Amino acid sequence: MWPRSLTFSLIFLALAGPPAIAADEHVVSATTIPELKAVFGRVESRDMIAARARIGGTVRDIQVEAGSSVEAGAVIAVVVDDKIALEREAAEAEIAALQSQRDNAQVELDRAQQLLARGTATQARVDQATTQVGVLTSQLAAAEARRAVVAQQSAEGEVLAPADGRVLTVPVTEGSVILPGETIATIAGGGYFLRLALPERHAAEIVEGDTVLVGRRALVDTEAADLPSVSEGKLVKVYPEIDSGRVLADVEVEGLGDYFVGERTRVWIPVGRRSAILVPVEAVTTRHGVDYVRIVGEDGEVEIAVILGETVEEDDGRRVEILTGLSEGDKVVVQ
Repeated sequence: MWPRSLTFSLIFLALAGPPAIAADEHVVSATTIPELKAVFGRVESRDMIAARARIGGTVRDIQVEAGSSVEAGAVIAVVVDDKIALEREAAEAEIAALQSQRDNAQVELDRAQQLLARGTATQARVDQATTQVGVLTSQLAAAEARRAVVAQQSAEGEVLAPADGRVLTVPVTEGSVILPGETIATIAGGGYFLRLALPERHAAEIVEGDTVLVGRRALVDTEAADLPSVSEGKLVKVYPEIDSGRVLADVEVEGLGDYFVGERTRVWIPVGRRSAILVPVEAVTTRHGVDYVRIVGEDGEVEIAVILGETVEEDDGRRVEILTGLSEGDKVVVQ
């Protein structure tokens, strides 16, 4: 048998229940929170640039393929025109002939000047030789300029990347015959962003500068990838035109560099504001499927049943929305 004093102590502890937990009071106040609408955003490149051929000819030595990353000025492909090589050879032959004629004219001019000094030649002969040298010098300069033009045409056979970016399409193959101005490759440059197409009823409610939530990319292994479920983006532009009942808006998000152009991802965008009552999640107790909150009344603490809404993250912790059961000014007990 236990001593009578120990028996009374055990009975008192059983009636008293577990030791009390320290609690704080939270005064309920209305908070304005954004109304979010889930839409799909499409990944777009800021610039869609075509790398075009500057001369006509046959495509040779394509150095990129769809998906390749390129830098501005890099050689994408080479276009060869066989006529340019013939024109260059003709220019070289013309320059050589004019060079030889000018050298002979210069020798004739020097001889005429010597004979004039001896008194056995006339001034007219010297003037004629001088004119001939000048004409041939000018013709030689013109031929060299034509050769430079041919050399420039040959250099323009290299198709250069107009900007940094990623190659989306290469619509030609080696051996294709093209004309000047045809597209050799299409490059997505200038960075990526998300483009949204929202119903026109939200046109007056979306504001540039608002923060939006972007869902995790669907085309990755969600079990292996250490990625957050959502990330934040910024609404940077709302277009002033409604087309087919849709208003376009652009969202900037970090980390879109490895996305496919045209890939879609889920975006939650604020389309309005509403007043809500939020309490710390620690203030809610659930028993038998019913949620309760303890408040401080005139006669002491009392539990009331509430209906919960969504949970939000704030700077001072997680809070849950109370749809019914509380009013502004109520003092909630937070365990």
